[in-house]
Amino acid sequence: MHFKKIFVFIALSMVIGFLGCAKEKVEAPKQERITKNLVPPTVEVKGTNFSIALSDLQVVTTEDTTSKEIVETPSLQGRIKITNISKNNLDIQAVTVDYFDEAGKPIDFESGDKIANANLYLKVLKPEETGEGSLDVTIPRKAVKGKALGKMVINLVYVSSPLNRETATFPEKIE
Repeated sequence: MHFKKIFVFIALSMVIGFLGCAKEKVEAPKQERITKNLVPPTVEVKGTNFSIALSDLQVVTTEDTTSKEIVETPSLQGRIKITNISKNNLDIQAVTVDYFDEAGKPIDFESGDKIANANLYLKVLKPEETGEGSLDVTIPRKAVKGKALGKMVINLVYVSSPLNRETATFPEKIE
C-alpha cells in the first residue's frame, strides 16, 4: 500500500511537470546573423615593397529580426596574403583598414560602435616570401546600412630594414 502511494505521487508529479512545460511558448530568436559577400570578393594591390591580396571578403552583421536594425558593430572578414617584393626583410606589424564613401570622405564609426579596425600581424617576411592570415576587423554601421561604402584603404604597418638583431647575455644565477 505504501508503494502504491509513492507510485501515484511520482506519476502525478511527472504529469504536472509535463503539463507545466508544455504551456511555455518557444519564441523565435530575436536576432539574426547575416553574411554578405563583398563585390569583388578578391582584390590584389601592389605597393613599392609589398603585394597584398584579399580574398573571401564578407561583411557579417547581427540584425534585429523585427526591425531589421543592426544591433552590433558589423565586421569585415576574409583572408589576407602579403608578399614581400622588396630586397629587404619586412617586419610586418599590423594591417589597418579605413573606409570611404563614394565622394572619398571617411566613414566614421558611430558612438557606441566597437572600433577594431586593425589586425596584428607580427611577422618578418624575407624577400619574395609570402605570409598568409585572416582579416577580422570592424566596419562602421553607416558603411553597411546605406551601402555608402565606396572604397577601403588597407594600410600595412611595417619596418623595412636588414633587421640586425642583437642579443645580450647577463651572467645572473638564481640561487
